Amino acid sequence: MIGAITLDQLRILVTVDETGSFSAAGRKLRRVQSAVSHAIQTLETAHGVELFDRTSRTPRLTEAGRVLVNQARQVLRQTELFERTAKAISAGLEPQLGFAIDSMVPTEPITRSLKGLQTEFPDLTVSLFTEGPWSTEQRLRDGTVTLAIGTITPVTAQSLRAYPLTSIQLVPVVAPDHPLAQVDGPVTRDQLSQHVQLILTDPTQSGGQSFGVVSPKVWRFIDIARRLEFILAGFGWGNMPSHLVERYLIDGGLKQLAVDDPSVTPTALAIYAIHRRDNPPGIATTWLLNNLLEQNWR
Repeated sequence: MIGAITLDQLRILVTVDETGSFSAAGRKLRRVQSAVSHAIQTLETAHGVELFDRTSRTPRLTEAGRVLVNQARQVLRQTELFERTAKAISAGLEPQLGFAIDSMVPTEPITRSLKGLQTEFPDLTVSLFTEGPWSTEQRLRDGTVTLAIGTITPVTAQSLRAYPLTSIQLVPVVAPDHPLAQVDGPVTRDQLSQHVQLILTDPTQSGGQSFGVVSPKVWRFIDIARRLEFILAGFGWGNMPSHLVERYLIDGGLKQLAVDDPSVTPTALAIYAIHRRDNPPGIATTWLLNNLLEQNWR
C-alpha cells in the first residue's frame, strides 16, 4: 500500500482504461464487475477525484483520470523494475556497474560490447567514465569502477589483473600550415623542441603526469578530443592515436611528421581490460569483460 493507494487498485485502474469497461477489466483480471467498480470508487473517494465519467453507457476517463492513469502506469512500471532488480541482486548481480575507458581507446568494440550488456542485463545501471591516461587506474583504485580499459604502469601492475586487448599506434601530427609541416625531410628532435607540444596530462597528480614530452614548451590537456581540436587549429604538434586522426590525414586536415628520432613516438601503446585483484568482477562485469576479450579490435 502507498498511503491510501494499493498497487492492486492501480492495476485495476490501468486495466479498465486498456479494456474500455469495468466488465471487460473484470474478465481480464478474473474479478467480478462489482469488485472492479468498488476498487475504482474507493480510489475516487479516498482522493476526492472523479476518474470516470459514468453518464454514458461506457465509462470514459475524465481529464483528471487521463492524467492519473498515466501516473499509475509509471508507478506499476517502477514497481516491476524494483522487483526484477531486487531478484537479480539477490542472485548475485551487481547493483550497478562502474566502467572507465581511456579516451584514446577505439570506441566501436566497446559500444558493441555495451550493446550486448544492455541486452543481457536490461535493468542494470551503468556508470561510464571516459578518462585521460592514468585516470582509469585511479577510478579502479578509489572504487568508483570495477572495470577499466586503458594503460597500466609496471609500478602499479602487481595489484591489478590486466587482460591484453589491443595496441594503439601513436603518430606525431601537426596542422598543414604549421612551420613543422613545411620542413623538408625528417624532422629532428631539436626542431620539435622549438615548437609548442600539446600533451595529455593526469589531472589527479600534482604537476600533471605526462609522457612523450619532447619540447620544453608544452600545453597540457585532460581531454584528448579538445587537444585534437587545438592541433587542428595549428597551436602546436602532438602524438595522437592513429585511429583518431586517420580521416584528417586523408583529407589534409593534418600532416603526419616524419621524425628521425624513434624515441619521440612510442611504436605502440598497449591497452588492457583491468580490474583490481582484491575486487574481482561480479556477474555483469564478468560478462562484459569476456565480451570485450572476444571483440575484434583491429
